[in-house]
Amino acid sequence: MSSPHLKAIIFDIGGVVLHSPFIAIDEIESEKGLPRNYLNVSIASRGPGGAWEKFERGELSLFPFYEEFGRDLSDTENGNKWYTEYCARKKLDLPALPVMLDIDGREVFGRMMRQSTAYDCHILRAIHQIRASRRWLIIALTNNYSKHITGVPDSELRFLGWEDGAKFHLRALFDDFCDSSELGMRKPDPEFYLLACQRNDIRPGEAVFLDDIGMNLKAARVLGMETIHVPIGGTLDAVKQLEGKLGIDLTSDLDHDNTTSAKL
Repeated sequence: MSSPHLKAIIFDIGGVVLHSPFIAIDEIESEKGLPRNYLNVSIASRGPGGAWEKFERGELSLFPFYEEFGRDLSDTENGNKWYTEYCARKKLDLPALPVMLDIDGREVFGRMMRQSTAYDCHILRAIHQIRASRRWLIIALTNNYSKHITGVPDSELRFLGWEDGAKFHLRALFDDFCDSSELGMRKPDPEFYLLACQRNDIRPGEAVFLDDIGMNLKAARVLGMETIHVPIGGTLDAVKQLEGKLGIDLTSDLDHDNTTSAKL
């Protein structure tokens, strides 16, 4: 059923427009013999005081972030406590937990960034077709790091997959690009969503928001936005949901070669 009141589509970037950087975290957990989601739980549980969220709010520059991020991920005392609580909430059997970890924050972040340098073709195609219709604003709302690119050596940009500023060419796809590191707030802070609406002269109820993380979608729904969950591997289904809300065709010209990504 279409939603004719909509004036804007708001997209998350990593995990929606670009591949999720957290795929790399899954790989690292497997390589180190860690329980699934152990590092993700550690990042999320540390909250606003952790290196990850401070970096996304623009409060840490790149190289200090590497050091603090590595310390956070290596902290098994808190990591084990948080993972035990996570298993209890999810009613999961508690696996063996690490006694000691030595995580290199730069290596982890580098793998995450290189993982997320490819567009999802289904989402990219949808953005192009929505733009061609000239009927809706296209807005990015992203927990991001672009503030930190200034002054970073070229060798480090290449290590991160950010050479020649390639990752930021995607801004041209959007009418507005709301970046947490530049605006000093991040999802799921309601003020971040409201600022995006204010900058574009819309009300929350006039937007549909696509994200891969449940807590970010929940915050949007509380404000009155329509939402679409974009799980890993589920972008085509998400685009079909968006198609229904907008009442325009976003999928009929799909190639049938199962291609799902393209490099920036």
